[in-house]
Amino acid sequence: MSPLEYAIGMFAGSVVGFTLGLVGGGGSILAVPLMVYLVGVHDPHVAIGTSALAVAANALMGLTGHARKRNVKWRCAATFAAAGVVGAWFGAILGKAIDGQKLLALFSLLMLIVAGLMFRSRGREGDPTVVLNRGNAPRLLASGSATGLLSGFFGIGGGFLVVPGLIASTGMPILFAVGSSLVAVSAFGLTTALSYAGSGLIDWPLAATFIGGGAIGSLLGTRLATRLADRKGALNRVLAGLIVVVAIYMLYRTATEIGWL
Repeated sequence: MSPLEYAIGMFAGSVVGFTLGLVGGGGSILAVPLMVYLVGVHDPHVAIGTSALAVAANALMGLTGHARKRNVKWRCAATFAAAGVVGAWFGAILGKAIDGQKLLALFSLLMLIVAGLMFRSRGREGDPTVVLNRGNAPRLLASGSATGLLSGFFGIGGGFLVVPGLIASTGMPILFAVGSSLVAVSAFGLTTALSYAGSGLIDWPLAATFIGGGAIGSLLGTRLATRLADRKGALNRVLAGLIVVVAIYMLYRTATEIGWL
């Protein structure tokens, strides 16, 4: 890759980091298409593996910022993440066995479904006092397992799935779900990245560039998330809108590559 492509990669990483800090998800939603269509990574599987590593690292940075603001429900997040790690590992194995362009098309359709669910829940405020208990533990385990499987299959950190999963399982407010989701995003991303690294499907210099740019973006995104949390439904609309725009673009590009258009 040329110096210009690495510079573009750093810019793309800052966008990914900003998104993770802002809404706890959307990192891989952006990272994969940015690597394929903007940076110019030709192999979708390399883009998926590299983005998984970069998103995991950027999620850890975002988690630090949210933890300082006490936006993380650690026990709920840890339970969700632990249940999803095994699913993410098996999901990654399945994902590598499927044609890259078809994988991107399925990814786009899943994004549209999740966006619809986020729009539906935009007016819910949630319970900020929620804790891990016998009532929500089974839901957290089931939701975490399913999300982990999808995360590994599509090569994503899974934040845009984890946030609604945490809200549905516990009823916590979206700001807490955003902060808590970064625990699972980090765990899922690292699990997926390890699987892809074992198959030689990670561009290490590009991953480092993405991570460097993401450090700055993550800081800015976390600050903005705290401000938007005071506006009812704002974070839900931001995340859902982002998912819809990128999903439509990915569907168009993938359909063109496959020859549907």
